[in-house]
Amino acid sequence: MRILHISDTHGQHHQLSDMPRADVIVHSGDISFAGSEDEAFDFIQWFSSLPYTYKVFIAGNHDNCLHEANIEGLPENCFYLYNSSVVIDGLKFHGMPLFMEDIISGNYDESFQKIPDDTDILMTHQPPYGILDNSANIHYGDRDLLQTVMDIRPRYHLFGHIHDAYGMEKEKDTLFANASIVDVYYRLLNKPFLFEI
Repeated sequence: MRILHISDTHGQHHQLSDMPRADVIVHSGDISFAGSEDEAFDFIQWFSSLPYTYKVFIAGNHDNCLHEANIEGLPENCFYLYNSSVVIDGLKFHGMPLFMEDIISGNYDESFQKIPDDTDILMTHQPPYGILDNSANIHYGDRDLLQTVMDIRPRYHLFGHIHDAYGMEKEKDTLFANASIVDVYYRLLNKPFLFEI
């Protein structure tokens, strides 16, 4: 299986071209800039029409309109994961969005406990602490998320959020990838990551 990973397109998805062929495309949040329903609808239409067998996405902190949303009418091969999982060709994808409302209520921290132990590909928006999370010498990752990932040991942990921490890093059994497509000035500069499983 070939998995294409993108993140942090911030409403500029129509400008992406010549993306590599893959079986599954995943987007790990910040599909929009202002978090409006129009932006989300435009992204979902675009994402659903892409020529990949499966499409999986989560929301990021910019995607406010998707908080507690139940998106109806998605094609059967397109999945919005909200602290939920989907199994594709025997691989379990689990997605955990990042909403400020959930952080304030404490639901965000509780969501770590709900990540299944048999997760193969973990999609979060926020990075784990100390891994591809540094911007201006500040770590924006989450320590509890890091501990959860080290306990579960998924094959891949895919995220974004910190635009200037784009890259990949291998730690023990897990490959971590921050696929922020835009830089800190919201310019489309970075390439998607392609993984072969």
